[in-house]
Amino acid sequence: MAKITLVDDDENIVTSVSLALESHGHTVKAYFDGATGLAALENDPPDLAILDVKMPRMDGMEVLRRLRRTSDLPVIILTSKDEEIDEILGFNLGADDYMHKPFSQRLLLERVKAVLRRAGADGEELVPTAAADAAARALKRGKLTLDPARHDCLWDGKPVKLTVTEFLLLQSLAQRPGFVKSRDNLMDAAYDDQVYVDDRTIDSHIKRMRKKFREVDPEFDAIETLYGVGYRYRES
Repeated sequence: MAKITLVDDDENIVTSVSLALESHGHTVKAYFDGATGLAALENDPPDLAILDVKMPRMDGMEVLRRLRRTSDLPVIILTSKDEEIDEILGFNLGADDYMHKPFSQRLLLERVKAVLRRAGADGEELVPTAAADAAARALKRGKLTLDPARHDCLWDGKPVKLTVTEFLLLQSLAQRPGFVKSRDNLMDAAYDDQVYVDDRTIDSHIKRMRKKFREVDPEFDAIETLYGVGYRYRES
């Protein structure tokens, strides 16, 4: 169903995860160090990357940081560390999802399915509906233009490269300017029902998104925080 690149130096995990993914129809390419994995991701981009954090030659966070310079492909981070700072760093760098080792193969498969669905790379053919047609049309809000069909985002005519999750969050906010979206609302817009994320994850995505817009417009302030409530898009 999808091309998946797995980068992990643990041969047991590579073998078990590869078998699980392939049993569901996915094609898997595996690499055992970060530098080799990054080169493969850049030369032959898959539909999804799964990266371990602790690896020789280059760790998973550095692979993700370098990858995000040129690519918005979906990324799931794996780590044996159980520290909050690692998870926050992963989301700030642009990870789409995060899993702690040890994890169940079933849960990983659900996470993979959810991320691929959000990225439109799951191969499912959906019957068009009026709502789906509306969601696929380009959205213009002030200086912002979002084109879901092409996954393009422009601010005042300048491109802003967003990950799949960031794009879905922004689309949810921009669809109703002035209306407050709680973090739960935004979770529903960007994540599958089987995937749980906490408030910290949404905040990390919003922070990274603002940073990207301020790189093209230092005065960007269209995403407002209402402390204790949520976020809203302000159309200028």
